[in-house]
Amino acid sequence: MTQRHSQTARPPVRLTAVLRTARPPARLTAVFLLFACTPVTTRPDFFPDPQAPAVTLMARPERVTAELPSLVAAESLLVERTNVRDGYLETAWYDTRTGRSRRGTGDVSDLAASVKIRFWADPYVPGQTRLTVEVVRRPRYDPSRTERDMEVVVEKEHPGRAIAEKLMEKLKDKFGTPKN
Repeated sequence: MTQRHSQTARPPVRLTAVLRTARPPARLTAVFLLFACTPVTTRPDFFPDPQAPAVTLMARPERVTAELPSLVAAESLLVERTNVRDGYLETAWYDTRTGRSRRGTGDVSDLAASVKIRFWADPYVPGQTRLTVEVVRRPRYDPSRTERDMEVVVEKEHPGRAIAEKLMEKLKDKFGTPKN
């Protein structure tokens, strides 16, 4: 008569058990991998509007983003937030008639003339950046809705668009564009 051994199912392996029984270097690697994958970014939780103009530059995103604050300041725009590592810069609301910036999301005095400019610097191919420049305005003020819900991309004739195009030309001159 043969004796059969029953196979029992193994209990699921838990991460704490793996970390407790692993050698110290393996523990450190596991912890590092867990924290290296955090989705923390200073970019907003939305993408640029598809109508926003974009340009390809011959520089890495970090170089392009590092150059933006000085260019924006030269046009009398205030930087609301920026992060070189994330490849993002956003200006404060800028009144194109008075030439003044206003920080925050509060009421903008002249809705038709006030714009906000956002820059997304994304890797394109090695050594190149795809820079998207979004220029928006708010046609009306409604405190019950989010700022983004009220934004529209400015028309090509808007003075805010001219500022953005001027900034894009300066970046093209500084970094160059790929030859076709």
